[in-house]
This record gives sequence, structure tokens and C-alpha cells, in this order.
Amino acid sequence: MASSLLKVAVTGLSRCAWQTLPSMRALSLTVSVSQGVPHSLWKLGRLNHVAIAVPDLEKATALYRDVLGAQVSATVPLPEHGVYTVFVELGNTKLELLHPLGEKSPIAGFLQKNKAGGMHHICIEVDDINAAIVDLKEKKIRLLSPEPRIGAHGKPVMFLHPKDCDGVLVEIEQA
Repeated sequence: MASSLLKVAVTGLSRCAWQTLPSMRALSLTVSVSQGVPHSLWKLGRLNHVAIAVPDLEKATALYRDVLGAQVSATVPLPEHGVYTVFVELGNTKLELLHPLGEKSPIAGFLQKNKAGGMHHICIEVDDINAAIVDLKEKKIRLLSPEPRIGAHGKPVMFLHPKDCDGVLVEIEQA
């Protein structure tokens, strides 16, 4: 109804008057774009963290803590994921520093290809990870494990195949 009223209200405006009302144009575009978005049983939330694989965890931790002045967590081993993690607090999100734990660590393989380290994945919160998994499977997005696993924050996580996500390894985490 708001969209209809807006169309009626601007129908009589001259082209010059229309150009001087950018906020009305933006509102009109916003209404029409959002009408095409299908309703979903789950929603993306905030960016939880960006993960960076590092060849030297102590050196990377010292960079963020001592040089850049960030608050950093203690090093936490996650044997089920094959990594050591350190979280760097940024206020609105976090960086997760990853270092291999054990020979079968996926981070060890990443660091063999990227000797200096680099961005490994992004993690986005979802409000219902189980509904998200069902929906993503239906949309032919490949998942990297058959079931969610417990992540570094003690919450269920699932990784999405980077080939299905524009080359980015995406982790979704229950909010």
C-alpha cells in the first residue's frame, strides 16, 4: 500500500521536481527491490569474524596486541578442527588468527600454498543454523561436513564450499 501511495504521489511531479527529491527515489527503489526477496525461514546476521591463517601465531598475536593495541584472547587449541585460535577484538567484529594443530590440520595445507599466511574464511552469524543448512542444500550449496560441528565460540558452525560462494570459504555460526 505504501508503494501504491508513493507512486500516486509522484505521478504528477515534473521531471525537474523528481530529480530534486533523491530521498523519494531511494525509497521507491528500496520498496521495489525488497518486494522481490523471497521470505526465508532463517536470516543472516552480523559478521562474526574474519579468519586469518598465520605461520607464526606468537608473532601475529604480538602484532595485534603490542603494535596495534588490540585486545587479544589467550591461545585456544581446537583439536577437532586441527587449529589453534586467537581472537582479536575489534569492537564491531573480530579477527580469528589460525595456526595449525597437528599434521592433518586444514590450515597446514593452506599455509603450504600461502607461505606468508592470509585470509582463510569469513564467519557470518545465522539465526537458525539448521534451517539454513536445509535451505542451502536445497539451493545446491555444498557443505564441507555432513553435520554442524561445535566451533571456537561453543556454538554450531558449518562451512560452505568456496566454489559455491564466489571463491570465499564461508562459515555460518548459530547466533
